[in-house]
Amino acid sequence: MIAAIKPAGANTRGLLAYLYGPGRHDEHTDPHIVAGFALLGMPDPGRDENATLTQLARYLDEPVRLRNSEFGKKVTDHVWHCPVRAAPEDHHLSDTEWAEIAQRIVEAAGIAPAGDDLACRWIAVRHADDHIHILATTVREDGRRPKLHDSGLRVGDACRQIEKDYGLRQLRKGDRSAGRRPTQAEMHKADRLGWEQTSRDWLQDRIRSAIPHASSAEELLAYLEADDVLVKPRRGPSGDLLGYAVGRPGDLNKDGEQIFHSGGKIAPDLTLPKLRARLEATAPEEHPTARRNRPTTPWHQATEALDTLHAGMGDDTHAQAHVTALGDLIEATAQKAPAHLRAQLRSASQAFGRAQRSQIRADSRAAHALRGAARDIAHSATGPDGSALAALLAALVWATIVAARWHEAQNHAHQADAAQRTLSYLQAVADTALTPVLTELGRHQPRDRARTLLANDVRAAVPDQADRILTDPAWPALATVLADTEARGHKPHQLLREAAAQRELTTARQPARVLIARIQHTGRHPAPNRRAEAARRRSAVAGSIPVQQERNDYLLVATTSPAEQQNRQRR
Repeated sequence: MIAAIKPAGANTRGLLAYLYGPGRHDEHTDPHIVAGFALLGMPDPGRDENATLTQLARYLDEPVRLRNSEFGKKVTDHVWHCPVRAAPEDHHLSDTEWAEIAQRIVEAAGIAPAGDDLACRWIAVRHADDHIHILATTVREDGRRPKLHDSGLRVGDACRQIEKDYGLRQLRKGDRSAGRRPTQAEMHKADRLGWEQTSRDWLQDRIRSAIPHASSAEELLAYLEADDVLVKPRRGPSGDLLGYAVGRPGDLNKDGEQIFHSGGKIAPDLTLPKLRARLEATAPEEHPTARRNRPTTPWHQATEALDTLHAGMGDDTHAQAHVTALGDLIEATAQKAPAHLRAQLRSASQAFGRAQRSQIRADSRAAHALRGAARDIAHSATGPDGSALAALLAALVWATIVAARWHEAQNHAHQADAAQRTLSYLQAVADTALTPVLTELGRHQPRDRARTLLANDVRAAVPDQADRILTDPAWPALATVLADTEARGHKPHQLLREAAAQRELTTARQPARVLIARIQHTGRHPAPNRRAEAARRRSAVAGSIPVQQERNDYLLVATTSPAEQQNRQRR
């Protein structure tokens, strides 16, 4: 059950005309009052032909007129409107049941608290089987205004309880981190102009597409301007950026003026302070060894950054930062992936937008590796090869599973659902990307004797999942990968054990495919030759002896007097 409180209005008579009228598409049938405030003493205009809408409007507005006549400042935002709709699959509710539901909602909202005889005047009108409209005037009988702060949260909680009590479809509880839904006016305008998206949805997609490219708020605004988004920055006297608003070209008001939307009105996580915390967090100092061992391509860098995601989910502020950065990485991948995969990756990125934000404040410094990987991919000039893309997509699938589990543990119902929707898109893309890789590997299968030995390695390394792996249709391709890595000096059973440790295989649909992507990534380089490494160290030590001797001789000369130096030369 959804109760959607509308913005406050000023025309009671106009709203009644809509509720009792035929509707925009003649969808209103038998409009009538099912419930109302205790003092309502008028006949129902939908049941009594002698009653008029004007009379009903005046009766509802009576406390408003009295207050306006006594106080200098008039009340003009007094019309409270809340449609309440049941789900299509819910059973039919009678007028009596709808009346009880309406009473519970106005009590929860603060319009008419239980036992309050001086509450606001209200009615509930039913003109369809599946919903009612509650109309109230927000001036109490004693002239005071009702306390409606956070009424949406209270009404939402009441709806969740109503669903349980009446056996209706149960929706998930919100946490105030969702974006605003498009209004009817916005949807009609988009349809009239031939736009596939409303302006705010279009702007949100543009901002999220720009985030992986930027390392500061100023860079983000510059990128948006280059992407044909109209930007209106708000700056202080010193020129510092204090806020911003964006507009869609061609989105004009009735006076022909450009309409701008602030970031916070587009989505809660797109305010300037939150974008700054996300983009401008200082990365910790990197050890020189880490720079030397960094993978050569951004695609491999991203895969290795995702390998550490699970370890960073213990602290909630770190976990939220990683989940947010994961969304940026999915978006960057969608922009640079091969053309035939971009549509589904874009759908995955849009779905994950809801999973990126929650009420937990993120420590963005914790996710610097993921954010850096997303930025490097967004700035890369070339796309990935097949095996690198397959490894990254497999890592994104696992990371999304980790994010969904974290949201579930935090009772973030809507975010967990969004992560699950994202997972379905990513799994489909990963399967598509891995298909040509499997085909190519299938052409170079090792011989039967080698496959038997490799199967023994599988049983030794991952005994719990060995049967599933060896019966997976992708097992011949996995055997090829293991044989190739063994030829490069790696030990197959060790690679299998490491890959299984990085991503548990119990929930994997096709474990052999998961292992192929992981092992191709970790075993892409030749294994280090221990004998050559030992010889190199011996050579380095031997070469350093003359240098050390020369340094000692220099120190000896520098610290002795000229007379002592002459005596040493004579000796």
